[in-house]
Amino acid sequence: MEEKLTNLCKILLIEDDVVTNFITTSKLNNLGYTNITAVENGKEAIDYLKDNKPDLIVLDINMPIMDGFEFMEVKEQSCICMGVPIVIVTSSGRPSDKEKAETFLDVISYLEKPLNYDKLQKILKSLRESL
Repeated sequence: MEEKLTNLCKILLIEDDVVTNFITTSKLNNLGYTNITAVENGKEAIDYLKDNKPDLIVLDINMPIMDGFEFMEVKEQSCICMGVPIVIVTSSGRPSDKEKAETFLDVISYLEKPLNYDKLQKILKSLRESL
C-alpha cells in the first residue's frame, strides 16, 4: 500500500539546474516517488499549476525568468494551489532568505543544498501519512 501512495503522490520540482534536477529526481525515485514533473523556473511552474495540482512542490530560490520568491508571491496572489506544501531546496544559506521563505503560507521546510536525504525522507513520510 505504501508503494501505491508514493506513486500517487504528484511532485512538482522547480529547479533551473539540470544536474540538480537529476539528483533530486533520483533521490525521490529511490524513495519510491516516480510521479515527478520538473520545470526550470517559476513562470513554467505557474503555467503548470493552472491545470495541475501536485501534492508537493520542491522549489529552488535562485532561478532565471521568475525566481522562487516571485513564484510564491504570484502563487499566493493568484490563489493557485493553496495548501500544497512547499519544500525549498536552495544553495542560499542567507538567513534573510530563510526568514523571507517562512513568511509564505505553504512553506513547510527550507533545506540547503546539497539535498539532505534524511530530512527529505521525513518530510515525505509526513506527506504520505496525510494523504
